[in-house]
Amino acid sequence: MSNWLLDRLFDAGNQAEPRFAFQGTVNWMRALSTIINNGACDSDELKSIYQKVQRRSVNREADTLVFENMHMAYHNLASLKAMNNDALDKYDICRSAIVSWYYSIYFAASAMVAASSGSTQETHALTSKVWQADIVEKKLIPYPFSLYLSSLVTSKAEEEIAVYRGDNNYNLNDYANDTEMAHGAIVSYLKGTHGYKKWEAEEKIKSSKEFKALNVENFRKKVTQELRDRTLDKGQVNFLIQAFRYRGKANYRDSIFLSYGDNNQNTIENFINDLNIVSAGFIRAASHYCSVRVEKGTWELFIDDIKNNTRLSLDVEAITV
Repeated sequence: MSNWLLDRLFDAGNQAEPRFAFQGTVNWMRALSTIINNGACDSDELKSIYQKVQRRSVNREADTLVFENMHMAYHNLASLKAMNNDALDKYDICRSAIVSWYYSIYFAASAMVAASSGSTQETHALTSKVWQADIVEKKLIPYPFSLYLSSLVTSKAEEEIAVYRGDNNYNLNDYANDTEMAHGAIVSYLKGTHGYKKWEAEEKIKSSKEFKALNVENFRKKVTQELRDRTLDKGQVNFLIQAFRYRGKANYRDSIFLSYGDNNQNTIENFINDLNIVSAGFIRAASHYCSVRVEKGTWELFIDDIKNNTRLSLDVEAITV
């Protein structure tokens, strides 16, 4: 059967092979979901992570940011629940589900940043940078959300990836059915995101005044490698950066892969459920952290207020600690 639209996109030269794009998309989410279903974000695990976190001095403005962002995360989780329960054909909503998933993660992470330092950022990239410094590097988020790379310099990133991988040989080609397969896929996606972020940074360097002043075209000369590595060393990869890339692939770059060609109905239905599981796990972690940082007693007031006034159908248990 001819694929007229796909042929046109391939002719334009900027379209990924749908089968591989689809595979990587569903397999990463299945890997994350598998880890969470095996207890990574259960209450006992989260309490052990956050039991020593100290409540900060009262900061009403920062706490308001926490509650606002957590409500937005809760709303996006409610959207995912509705998509899981009410959409008859999951193909119709799979792209929108990824968007809701991303924003549930983003707003929950923003709430954690507000709970940590009280800061707010103007861009998603800045939020991810602060989230890494305030939360990830302080071991305040559970695995599988805790994996990160401290630099985009190839040698440093590869050393960190090797530690995460160990002797695990699984990757994103594998649809995880146990935690070992899941870990391999998660490390594989981390490595892929490093490659993408490194390429993105190098393209920006090539357009800079410093690079153009060297009158070169690539990074073969030592002076250009030093310029490149100084910039790459300031870069990083964490779960929030991966989530942003994930949303971008679904919304923009790989525009056709989710709902075109082969019939993967069962896989898509599982995928929408996996999005919901991962989102709920991340929001549980964020809720536990935020609840021990905001003014004493206010998290309970926040939960009661939502319970009494929300028009959303999602049980408030999703953010109850």
